[in-house]
Amino acid sequence: MKSSTQYILTWQCPDSSGVLAKVSQCLFQHGAFITETSQYSDPYSETFFSRIAFDDRDFSGTIAAFSDALDTLAQQLSMQYQLRKKNEVPNIVIAVSKEDHCLVSLLTKWKSGALPVNIVAIVSNHQDCQALANWHQVPFYHLPITAESKAQQEAKMLAVLNDCKADLLVLARYMQILSDDMCQKLQGKAINIHHSFLPSFKGAKPYHQAHARGVKVIGATAHYVTSDLDEGPIIVQEVKAINHSYTIEQMVHMGHDIEATALSHAVRFHAEQRVCLNGAKTVILA
Repeated sequence: MKSSTQYILTWQCPDSSGVLAKVSQCLFQHGAFITETSQYSDPYSETFFSRIAFDDRDFSGTIAAFSDALDTLAQQLSMQYQLRKKNEVPNIVIAVSKEDHCLVSLLTKWKSGALPVNIVAIVSNHQDCQALANWHQVPFYHLPITAESKAQQEAKMLAVLNDCKADLLVLARYMQILSDDMCQKLQGKAINIHHSFLPSFKGAKPYHQAHARGVKVIGATAHYVTSDLDEGPIIVQEVKAINHSYTIEQMVHMGHDIEATALSHAVRFHAEQRVCLNGAKTVILA
């Protein structure tokens, strides 16, 4: 087989008869060779979601011509779409405070090739993770913060994102609440890991809250950041069964593994364009 370039097309539009056929026909007319497809029709929002992977082995023209045809079709269908080469992975910046278990997982999976991203920087309000960043040869930015300097610190963080041409900010146990303005600027472009099975036990010390309630499962939730604390659209949730004998310390240690797993999955889904926003929820086209 001759060498080919692989692409990912993720799209959504108001649901109606034939929308998938029209997009598929556009792909066929331009010689796109479909290698993977996933779709979902939401009966409540009446929205159709689809992710299609294809290559250009049989392309009859250029990808620019195909993009122009997609633009025309998007206007007809009121369609939103993302099209990119599969190997053009997103640049991500990771924000962390003191605990490094989620950061370690992301860096390890990135270096092994299991996480299709390019980690371009690590920012932190502490210096605990600087040695780890240096070891992985990732630029580290120490941005200390106080109540009085919050606006200035967030401006510096946004400058790092802009300078690094970041597509996504990942809050890997970054123990600071982003301002409403920051959340608005990063809408759909920031993922947080919350050490609880949301919507239960929001805010501080969720494992302590869970222990006090005698829960039988503990979990972690990776979600998009919004100005409503811990209420953004959920991407991934992981859980583990426990019982009455678990101490708070045991729950925290188990939780570290769950948090790292959930966050890594969420970042991978986002990077592979498998996540579609559907109001306050997400559709995962896995």
